[in-house]
Amino acid sequence: MSPTVSTSEVVVSEVASLSLSEVRGKKGEYIYRSKLPDIEIHNNQNLASYCFEKIADHLDRPALIDGASGKQYTFREMELLSRKIAAGLDKQGISKGDVIALLLPNCPEFPLVFLGSCVRGSVVTTANPFYTPGELAKQLIACKAKLIVTFAAYVDKVRDLGCKVVTVDSPPEGCLPISVLMEADEKDCPQVEVDPDDVVALPYSSGTTGLPKGVMLTHKSLISSVAQQVDGENPNLNFQSEDVMVCLLPMFHIYSLNSVLLCSFRVCCSLVIMTKYEISALLGLIQKYKVTVLPIVPPIVLGIAKSPLVGDYDVSSVKMVLCGAAPLGKELEDSFIEKLPGAVVGQGYGMTEAGPVLSMCLAFAKNPFPVKPGSCGTVVRNAEVKIVDPDTGVSLPHGQPGEMCIRGPQIMKGYLNDPLATANTIDEGGWLHTGDIAFIDDNEEVFIVDRVKEIIKFKGFQVPPAELEGLLVSHPLIREAAVVPKPNEAAGEVPVAFVVKVSKDADLTEDEVKAFIAKQVVFYKKLHSVIFVDSIPTSPSGKILRKILRAQSGANLPKYLFWWPGGGHLRKGR
Repeated sequence: MSPTVSTSEVVVSEVASLSLSEVRGKKGEYIYRSKLPDIEIHNNQNLASYCFEKIADHLDRPALIDGASGKQYTFREMELLSRKIAAGLDKQGISKGDVIALLLPNCPEFPLVFLGSCVRGSVVTTANPFYTPGELAKQLIACKAKLIVTFAAYVDKVRDLGCKVVTVDSPPEGCLPISVLMEADEKDCPQVEVDPDDVVALPYSSGTTGLPKGVMLTHKSLISSVAQQVDGENPNLNFQSEDVMVCLLPMFHIYSLNSVLLCSFRVCCSLVIMTKYEISALLGLIQKYKVTVLPIVPPIVLGIAKSPLVGDYDVSSVKMVLCGAAPLGKELEDSFIEKLPGAVVGQGYGMTEAGPVLSMCLAFAKNPFPVKPGSCGTVVRNAEVKIVDPDTGVSLPHGQPGEMCIRGPQIMKGYLNDPLATANTIDEGGWLHTGDIAFIDDNEEVFIVDRVKEIIKFKGFQVPPAELEGLLVSHPLIREAAVVPKPNEAAGEVPVAFVVKVSKDADLTEDEVKAFIAKQVVFYKKLHSVIFVDSIPTSPSGKILRKILRAQSGANLPKYLFWWPGGGHLRKGR
């Protein structure tokens, strides 16, 4: 296959009923592909088997290193523990297809239990341990979780959900120790045949609109996504087994789970785990373990760029910086590069439903391409992208902005128990609609310029307006409410509420509304300001006109809204 993007044409009205081979042969539709050639992906196997496929030559290499304690697990130990944990899950009554929940901060047990669940054929749903009991209950009840792995400090949040609870540390009364999983007899590990379309991970996402929904990612979709990034003769991310990567981004987030954990296992590089970010601790780990790959987010970039501590450490080993989840301006990138002059910074774009990566910059490829400022790369291999007019659905040529849609083996199977939301996101032609406005230039590079979808991104975390609006109108003094994003230099976006009181004389202040919400949600969903209005602008059908509200609050959307792994153009040290 040619390494350049092919642009095929199809009659738009016929797309839904055509096979992939037919789609490429018709006229009328523009389809964009990677600059890199497609590769053969063996996605008809268990995700754990795929991750362990290359470990034979690296059995005694450290796979996981606990940055705080220094405790290490080799690839040999990690593979064995995955089978022990699978046996332990079986002993605890977890069968193929059952859901277990990981309510954990970063720790070695997170990837170990995840891989054990893969071996068992069960499904992992991930959740932020800082969620409130109400937020956790909604997710864990909806997905019918049968077992929760967590720390003792979080047990009270989930004790009343009727699930078995296993704790990584000393178990409180009524809970089980992690030894019931990690010390089980691997000889008792049941043999499980998984279908490539069996669900293996169930992260929650709000998609383009509405409340959080379970995103069904299969063995096939996650294997395909990892392969698109690190497999082949010229991988997008040219990770090597000799590399050392830091994992300080939360493992429960799809960015870290997919492109940090799974990618590192696939190429057999070492992963240094940080439970909590602190700049001197990070710099110390970089120096101690000669870290070469650094996946981070803009607030950490800002901290490194401005910290006087950087000069006290040897950070010359860092060669790749993947910065994701929020915009990163060129000035900040330049300041950052001064502190890590040997590093290349790159960016990309994705969403959970897409498995998650849609496009990646080629700065990290084995044979890199130059990348323009502001670009988030080109389409990933083995996938197709089209840009469509949001009103007509007609696909658009180079340079014209429209909604970005993707089709490929890595996209989600659908939303859990929500066929309507699934149908609204994946059309009959198999195209996943992202809800983001993009254009592709003549050099096949992707630029994200606006958003159709309603979701707010706070440092990469999703804040669903509908969830906050539902909480707001439950207040006895609030009749109507709408929530929109407002740009914020540190967070990317923050939620702002427009509130209509039940009467003009109602005694309700901004601080009271903020406090009302803060008691019910995780920290990044808290309201940053409340604006009282006489009415909420709506369309004739009753849909909230959020663009009007954003304009009223001065919250015009930033040029680039979601980056994976974002950060700027190809840039080598000075």
